[in-house]
Amino acid sequence: MSTLDAFVAGFSEEPGYLNHPRLSPIGEHALAEERAMADVLSHARFGAFATLDDQDERVRTSVAALVRMRPDQVVFQPSTSQALMHVMFGLTGGVAASSGEFPAVGYAMARAAQALGVLVPHTITPEHERVTPGVVRDQLASSVVAVVVSLVDYRTGHLVDLEGIRQVIGDRLLIVDAIQGAGIVDAPWEVADVIASGGQKWLRAGQGTGFLALSDRAREQLTPVWSGWLAHGSPELLHDIVEPAADASAFRVGYADAFAQARLAGAVDAVMAAGVPSIREAIDERTARLIEIADDAGVEVVSPREPAERAGIVVLEPHPEFVGALAAALHNHGVSVTVRAGRVRLGAHVSTGDETFDQFRASLAEFSTMTGV
Repeated sequence: MSTLDAFVAGFSEEPGYLNHPRLSPIGEHALAEERAMADVLSHARFGAFATLDDQDERVRTSVAALVRMRPDQVVFQPSTSQALMHVMFGLTGGVAASSGEFPAVGYAMARAAQALGVLVPHTITPEHERVTPGVVRDQLASSVVAVVVSLVDYRTGHLVDLEGIRQVIGDRLLIVDAIQGAGIVDAPWEVADVIASGGQKWLRAGQGTGFLALSDRAREQLTPVWSGWLAHGSPELLHDIVEPAADASAFRVGYADAFAQARLAGAVDAVMAAGVPSIREAIDERTARLIEIADDAGVEVVSPREPAERAGIVVLEPHPEFVGALAAALHNHGVSVTVRAGRVRLGAHVSTGDETFDQFRASLAEFSTMTGV
């Protein structure tokens, strides 16, 4: 059995599941960690609780390998949203982001600006819903100190050109929301200063898992505003208020969920064992099949078709009056997708099998019959 086959064997979702961009079913790689932690906590064997404490270093080491950073540059977070809050509250100056970014970005920027008055939001208007190096270059104000981009746009599935954006922004901080690409895109992580991601999508670690990774330059420039009693970098219980640690641990608050840390570490380790390029290749092949089925049914695909411009998201946009009919046809055949703002978003993972493609094809055939498309 190949390493990729072994990876695939760890998943057991029911046929018809194509909603990975929203929430991927958790795999055995993470579930086994959950069970192990539950066993430790429930039996409380002498000395066993040290295993819970060990999960912090373990998950940081695993994630560091994924994004090619050092473990001390990584801190566990329960979500992308919380990681982004840490980042935005730590910034001073202009911060530029697309008007189409996931709301977690905009809310973090707005709340930081309202509360502290030192962050100044700048809006980038995407071109044809895409954030490209040219768009960023042409709309970048001189007062901007940081630029926020999504590695993969959650609405369109567009894979951003991180290296190109790094070139046009110069020495400004490059902040990347990586949740729609972590685990399936071998991105040029080295050009990013900040990487925030959750583990519940393509990493398949379940909810409550995430991380924040900071370059040394980012750590120097970010102020750890929301920094708790475990952020001083020492195992000692200190009653005196001391300065936060000089590394990413400055962005800790209190104890993290060791179960969640173990799930994320197990999931990331499984991804690394299979190899992100191998996972990407398998997903590319399945994504192409989804696009082909949609094309055969005459349903418009508005997400990128070229593998170099996409990750795992496929977006369908039927005529506005037919959106409900398409959603109903998918529902009738047990196909799980996300329907939002007149579009249908879906995506396959390595575990997506022929039966799911058959269900998808039957859904679109029914839709075509219903609407005469």
